Amino acid sequence: MLPNPRLSDSDRDDDAGTPGAGIGVATRTKPKTAKPALYKVLMLNDDYTPMEFVVLTLQRFFKMSIEDATRVMLHVHQRGVGVCGIFTYEVAETKVNQVIDFARQHQHPLQCTMEKD
Repeated sequence: MLPNPRLSDSDRDDDAGTPGAGIGVATRTKPKTAKPALYKVLMLNDDYTPMEFVVLTLQRFFKMSIEDATRVMLHVHQRGVGVCGIFTYEVAETKVNQVIDFARQHQHPLQCTMEKD
């Protein structure tokens, strides 16, 4: 269909007179997902919890080999605090609670906490 020459551009119902009209480019911005914040799980030294229990706890809840668990235990013993692992908030919180509950069940005052990495 040819445009009616008697109609002005503003009176036409179609966009035939406007170059590129009616053609659009669909753009979609891809949302950027932020990586979750990480937290260090820290074990604190005390003078009452046996070293063997600390090693067992590190093996059980942090899946460490006996060598790694012994190394971390000695670090905690000598420096007062040591990193058991770095996890997302929910995992770190769960591990802290597991360690504290396990220590209480065995009547040890072992403390574990977490801090943002």
